[in-house]
Amino acid sequence: MNAFLSRASHGAAPVAAAATIVLFSANFPSTVYAKSSTTNSSTIDAAETKAVKASIAELIQTDMDKRGDGTSLIGTYVRLAWHSAGTYSKVDSSGGSNGGRMRFSPEANWGANAGLDVARKSLEPIKELYPNITNADLYTLAGVVAIEEAGGPTIPFRFGREDFEHGDTSPPDGRLPDADKGSKVKTIAHIRDVFYRMGLDDRDIVALLGAHALGRCHTDASGYWGPWTFAENTFSNEYFRLLLEERWSPKLTHNGKVWDGPDQYEDATGKLMMLPSDIALIQDPSLGKLSNSMPRTKMHSSKTLPKHFRNYWNWVFPFQSPNLGINFGSTYTYVVNG
Repeated sequence: MNAFLSRASHGAAPVAAAATIVLFSANFPSTVYAKSSTTNSSTIDAAETKAVKASIAELIQTDMDKRGDGTSLIGTYVRLAWHSAGTYSKVDSSGGSNGGRMRFSPEANWGANAGLDVARKSLEPIKELYPNITNADLYTLAGVVAIEEAGGPTIPFRFGREDFEHGDTSPPDGRLPDADKGSKVKTIAHIRDVFYRMGLDDRDIVALLGAHALGRCHTDASGYWGPWTFAENTFSNEYFRLLLEERWSPKLTHNGKVWDGPDQYEDATGKLMMLPSDIALIQDPSLGKLSNSMPRTKMHSSKTLPKHFRNYWNWVFPFQSPNLGINFGSTYTYVVNG
């Protein structure tokens, strides 16, 4: 059994994915050489790939042992990978994970990326140990390893993302999703704007939000507090089960004091939370219908992804290798009722 599954808190459903979040790619040589005059790309072979992944997994486990409170870097690394890629726009192919631009201003200073400096800093020893991997690839690979270590599927991954030397080509702020836009209607409209911009649809929105099964919110980062589930290190469909079955009320107090943070919701125990965007998810007719099917969704490995997802999302978040002339897709694939 995966070490993280044996350590998970009580209340986890069997590991049946609400959504399989896969950074999926087409067949590709195990060693990648892609260079330009202004950027650097990874040159990693299969043996070194295995070693890098093992080092990331060991880092996650060591950090978890030091914390000793049931929290870990798993959700943080998934968030790092997602926020690296989630700025992509299908309109002009701007943004995305290529470049590793979160290391620089302005992306490093965006409110949506608050707290991710901890994740980036934690990976610096890995980068020093394996200098042939770019930060851009490393941030994405950390998310892959996190999902696998949480009991998720083995995820196909390929290298080729470049490291830019500055953040001058970063997209404008505001491309990452906010948890609350002041009303259900505005929040749902915002979520759709964000995901539709990347070429995703309502199914993908619902599946991606299933990643809230992992990790928690921190008041010193987002201002929100708490985990979504009692098994925040386990890849499962618990997020949807709890969202649909529990009674969620506005959070009014915290540790015996008046809650002075942003609007959020809590369960009857006060130990779990939902964001306004989570609650809005089940209040929207289309998204709500999809959400209701998620607790019954079974996990799919990358080999059994529905054909339309394999093909359609293969080139999401693309970037171009100047030398090879190949689009290396850095793709989140979301499986819903496949």
